[in-house]
Amino acid sequence: MDVRGEALKQVAVDDRLDQVIDDALTALKTRQQKDGHLVFDLEADATIPAEYIFLNHFLDEREPELERKLARYIRSIQQDGGGWPLYHGGAPDISASVKAYFALKLTGDDPDAPHMKKARALIKNLGGAEKTNVFTRYALALFGEVPWRAVPVMPVELMLMPRWFPANMWRFSYWSRTVIAPLLILAALKPRAINPTDTHIRELFIIPPELIRDWQQNPTGRWTGKAFLQLDKILQKLEPHFPAKTRRKAIERALGFFTERLNAEDGLGAIFPAMANSVMAMEALGYPKDHEALVTAKKSIRLLVTDGEGESFVQPCLSPIWDTSLSLHALLESGEAPAGETVKAAGDWLTSKQILDVKGDWALKAPDLRPGGWAFQYNNDHYPDVDDTAVVAMALHRTQDPNYKEAIDRAEEWIIGMQSSNGGWGAFDIDNDDHYLNHIPFADHGALLDPPTEDVSARCLSFLGQLGHDQNHEAVARGVAYLKKLQEDDGCWYGRWGTNYIYGTWSVLAALNAVGEDMTAPYVRKAVEWLKARQNPDGGWGESGDSYYNDKKRDPAPSTPSQTSWALLGLMAAGETEDACVARGIGWLLDHPRTKDGRWEEPWYNAVGFPRVFYLRYHGYSHYFPIWALSRYRVLSRSNDKSVQWGM
Repeated sequence: MDVRGEALKQVAVDDRLDQVIDDALTALKTRQQKDGHLVFDLEADATIPAEYIFLNHFLDEREPELERKLARYIRSIQQDGGGWPLYHGGAPDISASVKAYFALKLTGDDPDAPHMKKARALIKNLGGAEKTNVFTRYALALFGEVPWRAVPVMPVELMLMPRWFPANMWRFSYWSRTVIAPLLILAALKPRAINPTDTHIRELFIIPPELIRDWQQNPTGRWTGKAFLQLDKILQKLEPHFPAKTRRKAIERALGFFTERLNAEDGLGAIFPAMANSVMAMEALGYPKDHEALVTAKKSIRLLVTDGEGESFVQPCLSPIWDTSLSLHALLESGEAPAGETVKAAGDWLTSKQILDVKGDWALKAPDLRPGGWAFQYNNDHYPDVDDTAVVAMALHRTQDPNYKEAIDRAEEWIIGMQSSNGGWGAFDIDNDDHYLNHIPFADHGALLDPPTEDVSARCLSFLGQLGHDQNHEAVARGVAYLKKLQEDDGCWYGRWGTNYIYGTWSVLAALNAVGEDMTAPYVRKAVEWLKARQNPDGGWGESGDSYYNDKKRDPAPSTPSQTSWALLGLMAAGETEDACVARGIGWLLDHPRTKDGRWEEPWYNAVGFPRVFYLRYHGYSHYFPIWALSRYRVLSRSNDKSVQWGM
């Protein structure tokens, strides 16, 4: 093609780029609420709507029409083989499948219906309901489907243990603390679900539950786990004989812990499992139905329901601050005026949500640190997280609005104060890394703790770099050293909160660029080459939730809008804007189908709550991340300066 032909081709690409960005941007702006925030649905797997149904039948407070909608949703995501996966396209999961089957049976599905027969056969082929995880067995114990010895002993006396004790509440992550505190009360009182329809699922067990003696498994297979298994056997025999006075005191301590953090209509920890456990615990303790705390806690759960005409699902939590801050980055990247109404409204709303007065659980290890973070949800004052805080503060900083300076300064102070001793950052706590606790039988989900991670640490460095700090700053130097140490042999970085190595590698490359690292350094180029090598033949990038399993971490996966956008943002941060692989990725995004509401089509799950256990689909990721990547490409490709000026 001659020079004139190349020029005409570039004009066509530029015109299309402008059109796609403008169309998607217009759709994104229509989602902005009157107060300035944006929020998208957050979807998990079948377990959350199933547990909502369980709660209704535990309490005998059924909602027939809503439960029918939830059942339709659960049936709609059943696989052809009869089971339910943890994420779109994943393998059937025994625990999710048992919960889904039980929920459908509770709502009236005939066990002899074809879809129930297929589910039952699949569950038995996977080993039967006796092979479910600990949290599923707790739910089954509440309904009397398994004896209480089917769950590991977690005595409520744990609430009385001092901080120096090897196992105490403060050594757990935020999500574990909020889920466990009311669960300990349930395990102590052992209430029985009302179960008004007298529904049971004995047909899902290969061995009758009452005949099974060894329920607990060693979650890690190591000698530490074996030791904890022996301890559990001892506690199973001793627990019934614990002093009644001590037990009452421990129950009061657990109650005090979670009622202090009930968080009004946003709920305990602002996450569904903790909310549901708090409601059941208050009911088990005899709270009257009209008790204000109980009524409010139930309302917080109802607010997680996405009501649809044909079907509904239940969100594990709400994501307004995360969605608004990431949308704000996309808006600013696309050229939206920093002083314009759209940006100003989003920035003002975010600023109003900064937590400045409450010292949450994080303060136990940093008592002199001033609050200054943001939570993930609308309100969750005890549990701000550094990831949200860094992303929000970077967005506010990009506007260059002097009215946000104090908010940014407080965020900077708080993030620096939240750095762990190894140089990295966890999501909610400092040095929450007592890894021996992941060997206890209760921790079969492998996510009892909140240790520093590569992606969160990178986000903090991106923020500090955007503020002008380089590797002469102590916190930055320690953070960069932490990331260098954790680079995988093939050049990528792990993504704890987004799927997976593409997310982690983008996050780190953006951070390294922000803090002034030499982007031609060999270890950086190794990451760049890894990203290029992961590009699919169609021009996009994709990675499955399977990548959290070591034997599948490099398996190919279909291209997705979110992961293609992350890869492109990572490559552009590394100075690769003019590389052919970037042009092909941009082309893939331009060609990919979009929905009526402006999002790129993306049924795949793009994030995780707990790797290998609980996956998430952010519905907003396929809207604001493609806008962001396309807009950045437009800016850099039309500029003489190809370097990214922002932290992410």
